[in-house]
Amino acid sequence: MRKIYSLLLALFILSSCGGDKKEQSIEEIIATNNLKQIRTKKSELDKKIQEISDHIKLLNTEIEKLDTLKRVPLVTAFKAKNEVFTHYLELQGNVKTKQNVLIYPEIAGRLEKVYVKEGQNVTKGQALAKIDDSGMAQQVAQLEATTAFAKTTFERQQRLWDEKIGSEIQFLQAKTNYEAQKNALAQLKKQFDKTTIRAPFSGIIDDVIKDQGTVVSPGPGAEVFRIVNLGNMFIEADVPETYISSITSGKSVAINFPVLGKTLTTKVRQTGNFINPANRTFSIEVGVPNQDRSIKPNLTAKLKINDYLNPEAILIPQSIISENAEGKQYVYVVKNIKGDKGIATQVVVKTGKTQGDIIEILSGVNVGDYLIEAGARTVKDGQEVKISR
Repeated sequence: MRKIYSLLLALFILSSCGGDKKEQSIEEIIATNNLKQIRTKKSELDKKIQEISDHIKLLNTEIEKLDTLKRVPLVTAFKAKNEVFTHYLELQGNVKTKQNVLIYPEIAGRLEKVYVKEGQNVTKGQALAKIDDSGMAQQVAQLEATTAFAKTTFERQQRLWDEKIGSEIQFLQAKTNYEAQKNALAQLKKQFDKTTIRAPFSGIIDDVIKDQGTVVSPGPGAEVFRIVNLGNMFIEADVPETYISSITSGKSVAINFPVLGKTLTTKVRQTGNFINPANRTFSIEVGVPNQDRSIKPNLTAKLKINDYLNPEAILIPQSIISENAEGKQYVYVVKNIKGDKGIATQVVVKTGKTQGDIIEILSGVNVGDYLIEAGARTVKDGQEVKISR
């Protein structure tokens, strides 16, 4: 090939400078400063270059026909087969609990006693603290005594009335007085019970906010305790609306907690019935078993929800897929294989779901086809290739 190019170059030089001894050289023509003459010479040379280029093309074509040692692109190929394809929707969410509340006092007074400390497990109804009752206990005791007396008086009047002794007015007065005393006592006891702060549900005292001796009162900023139940945890996540038919209650979910290095499997326990118009998503709740109490509220979690299964899928690497000018995806399949050689054939494909660097092929490729992997970006349609084993 080098000899051919050298020969052509020599012919070009001879045709430009040899033959006619009187012909001016390039330097002499330039020295004339004659624009017309310079342009004429350039046109002559352009014509000769085009002629030489055409000769080279003819020679290359002939070389392609006669060269039995021409280079064939070396590629690797794999055989398409059916595989089980399990697709997962990956989401991120935060751990929450519906039993994570601040406890406020219901009456004003001095925090007389605090019975619990941070991290302590408590049961529903357990006394957490006592507020000074300002003599309310004595009022209860006094009203209990007057109520007991009113009850005794009423019972006596009732017996007399049953025996037709005494007046109806006396009986009704005794009954009314007893009912009034009983209601007053019940109201006072209810108020007195508010001096004891109790746990609204079983859980852990996460924070003791007010110290013993502090004056407290109902209202914002007056919280005394934070109590959390770590047994009834869940993860809330937003799911794109396109998955509304595939992500349903009861779907299996794999949860990973990166901070804890912990993975567990659970299920979707609830799906939302409202599409958020701002981001076109619906919410789901995933129950979180937490027997060891290691999972805390607001902990970040990664969710993998199985939304699709194809037991006979054709899977290929995404890296071997290209796109043509029409926006269609294609791969190269080796056809007419003889020995270790074949013809690279461009095949348009329809793709499905992806998982990592793997993509599902819905049409265009059949089981048993050999797809080019290494070299897929460099071969051309109809080109002969050699398959590396």
